[in-house]
Amino acid sequence: MKKIDWYIFKRYLITFTAMLFMFIPIGIIIDVSEKVNRMIENKVAFKEILIYYYGFTIYFANLLFPIFLFLSIIWFTSKLANNSEIIAILSSGISFTRFLRPYIVGATLVSFITLLMGFFILPDASEKFWAFKFDYLTKNGEERQTSDIFRQVKPNEYIYVSSYNAMSKTGFDFFYEKFNGNKLEYKLYANRIKYNEKTKDYTLFNYIKRDIGKDNDIIVKQEKLNKKFDFEPDDLAPTIYAAETMNIFKLVKFIDKERAKGSSNLDIYLVVLYKKFSIPVSAFILTIIAVSVSAMKRRGGMGINLAIGILVAFSFVFFDKIFGTLAERSSLPPFLAVWFPNFIFGILAIYLLRNARR
Repeated sequence: MKKIDWYIFKRYLITFTAMLFMFIPIGIIIDVSEKVNRMIENKVAFKEILIYYYGFTIYFANLLFPIFLFLSIIWFTSKLANNSEIIAILSSGISFTRFLRPYIVGATLVSFITLLMGFFILPDASEKFWAFKFDYLTKNGEERQTSDIFRQVKPNEYIYVSSYNAMSKTGFDFFYEKFNGNKLEYKLYANRIKYNEKTKDYTLFNYIKRDIGKDNDIIVKQEKLNKKFDFEPDDLAPTIYAAETMNIFKLVKFIDKERAKGSSNLDIYLVVLYKKFSIPVSAFILTIIAVSVSAMKRRGGMGINLAIGILVAFSFVFFDKIFGTLAERSSLPPFLAVWFPNFIFGILAIYLLRNARR
């Protein structure tokens, strides 16, 4: 790399890092001001608060990563343009594509770090962030699906509960069905099922079992019965944020397991998986857009470029959130929803790059 490449590359990384250190403390201060009353009410230990804000810092940085990256590039590239440094560089015979090289190298490094963080560091931070939030800041059970839960626990075994209480580990209107191929072997019903921590089994209340026979069915009824099953209480209602707390290897296995069980939260988990790859790719797209927008010297100076940058960055985050929610709440395929913002802004990046090269 030439001196000018190192100069731009260092400015890229230094400005991006400075942007993170500038905005993250602001986010923490705002979060503290909103939640301090709940923390005092729940008598949260100072150590727990520190652990929470470790998770919050990484979670917040990952969430607003596109905005931080985009604004940092807009900022220092606009300064280069206003000081006529870009004009001097291009006048020396360097093409605009060649001028982009240190930006792409910087985007590659940032993208790689973001990828590793999403795979291994963010899950641990997310676990601390969500665990604290639901232990101290929200109502119990909000992190779970608690009604009309249908799951496949084994290839031929299915369970259903009409409602589930995570605190007491109790489900209501419990059904368990065992099939042999397409034929139903037997069916269990209990109007209430409760998990026992000590004995690691379940207590069934008003238990009814129907064995399906060739000629006659055999029905067994008991007021109360203790029985072991091959599923855990969390299999009845796993936390919605469970996927965010797993590294990439555990997440892939978890999704395969949830797909086999017919989980209603599968699309939520797939969105988490796909975003681990789409967010690093967005670093390249946003870098090209930011350079193309801010490389031109404008009459309004840096303020115009920053205004455009803020508009584009928040539009990207808006699209990302909207389509992520659509994937979770509608029939829109998660893969399409997660990658659609990158596709749209990728087209915008190509258009702006061609325009800037002219």
